[in-house]
Amino acid sequence: MKLTSLALLVLLLLASSTFAQDNKCTLKLAELPAAPELFGFQLGMTTAQVKTRVPQVVFGRVDDFGVSKTSINPDFSATIDKTTLSGVRTISLDFLDDHLTSLWFGYDGTFKWQTVPDFVAGISQALHLPAAWKPWKIRGQQIYCADFQITVTMVSEGPSFHIIDETAEQTIAARREAKEEMDTAAREETPPAEIVADKKAKLYYTAGCPPPHEITAADRVVFKSQEDAERAGYKPACR
Repeated sequence: MKLTSLALLVLLLLASSTFAQDNKCTLKLAELPAAPELFGFQLGMTTAQVKTRVPQVVFGRVDDFGVSKTSINPDFSATIDKTTLSGVRTISLDFLDDHLTSLWFGYDGTFKWQTVPDFVAGISQALHLPAAWKPWKIRGQQIYCADFQITVTMVSEGPSFHIIDETAEQTIAARREAKEEMDTAAREETPPAEIVADKKAKLYYTAGCPPPHEITAADRVVFKSQEDAERAGYKPACR
C-alpha cells in the first residue's frame, strides 16, 4: 500500500522526534571519567588539588560572590614542566567557593586532535559522551548534559575545549541577583539628601559643598533636589 504525502510527512516527523530524544545527554559531572586529554584536571577539584598538580599556579582574588580565576601558561612559563602538559598552550580555571567550576584548554599545533570533528569524536569516546553535539558559532560544536556543558572550537589555529559546571553558574547568577536586589532595596530605603539654600544670596548648597556659615532661619530654604532649587531661581554655590 502506498503512503500518502501527509502520512509520509507524519512518519518522518515522528522519526525525527524519536532521534532527537535518543540523542540527549543525561550524563552528570560525577559520572565523567578522568580523561588523559585533560591532564589530571577535572571540575570539582579544590585549589589545593590544583596546586598539587601545578605547584607554580597563582590564584586570583576571590570576589564578593566567591569566584576566583587564574590561568596556567606552559608556553610562556619556564618554571612549568612542559612535558607533563604536552600539546597544551593555555589552561584557564574558574573557581567557586574553592572548587573548580570552569575549565578551558587551549591546545597547540602538536596536539593529536587538530580539527573540531576529530576533537569531538575523540573527547566523546574519552568521556563517554553521546552523539548529542550541536553546531556552535562558525566552527565549533557544543553539547549540553544534565549539569554541565562542553564547547569545542578553534582558537589561534588550535583546538580548544571548555567545560562548565552549570549548577555553579546558576549559583553565581543567583548570588549576583540577590546582591542587586539588596542594593536596590538599600537605595530605596535611603532618603535623598536635602538641598539647603540661602534665600538672601539665592544660592543652594549640596552635601559636598556646605555653606561657609550657618544660614539664619529666616533665610534658610530646603529643596528636595537640585532641580527644584534651580527651578526656583537658585544657583549652585559650588560648581
